[in-house]
Amino acid sequence: MNKIGVLGCGWLGFPLAVSLIKSGYVVHGSTTSEEKLLDLKKVLIHPFLISLSEHSLDGPISDFLTDVETLIINVPPNLRVGKKESYVKKMQLLHQEVKKSTVRKIVFVSSTSVYGDVEGEVTEETVPKPLSESGKQLFGAEKIFKNDVGLQTTVIRFGGLIGPGRHPITVLCNKKDLPNGNEPINLVHINDCIRIITAVISNSWWGETMNGVYPEHPSKQEYYRAESIKRGFRRPGFKEETYNKGKIVRSQVLINVKKFKFATTL
Repeated sequence: MNKIGVLGCGWLGFPLAVSLIKSGYVVHGSTTSEEKLLDLKKVLIHPFLISLSEHSLDGPISDFLTDVETLIINVPPNLRVGKKESYVKKMQLLHQEVKKSTVRKIVFVSSTSVYGDVEGEVTEETVPKPLSESGKQLFGAEKIFKNDVGLQTTVIRFGGLIGPGRHPITVLCNKKDLPNGNEPINLVHINDCIRIITAVISNSWWGETMNGVYPEHPSKQEYYRAESIKRGFRRPGFKEETYNKGKIVRSQVLINVKKFKFATTL
């Protein structure tokens, strides 16, 4: 069976699915937008219109999971202000459908937000202490799949995602008196996200929890001012602060154990 399901063909999921197809996989991909079904079909993704809520899973989920052995769950919480819907309940409903399917391997796309405001070096050995609602719900959802002994689940906690059409400098360039300018950045390029997910599947790195963050961590002030110059933007202004330790997220698993090399610089 050489079929992969990508649940969530958005900014990351769409190019990931395209890359997997180029590597020889048959890919089922989902979207919540009927208008995007044709876009998926054009690049040979088998398209499915699927929407998750805390009360129901709408769409042909059984067809989507048919003959799929590996499922990539790339559905962010999207907990906007005032929206109380439970991401954990969504994932519980999905888990129920997965248990009825041929899926045996899971790649769960998570975030370093599960670590909260821990200061200093953070690795996969660091105990998560999420503070944001998004971080709390992601951590809870991770455990739904990790705790199922019938599934081989690898969780990838990505740092801040950057790539085409997505970079914090586009928002920060017009700001002044930004805080925490001495804190280190923890970012990762979409190209490396795709490479990491593909490496997990092709090398059978199952049962892992790994951080996906570029191994260089300049300060926010240094990095974003350099990015503004590179792009011809107005330089963001940071407050004068004497101490901001922040956190540096590293991956003992990816770099020290798996010997993974990041290819795309920030």
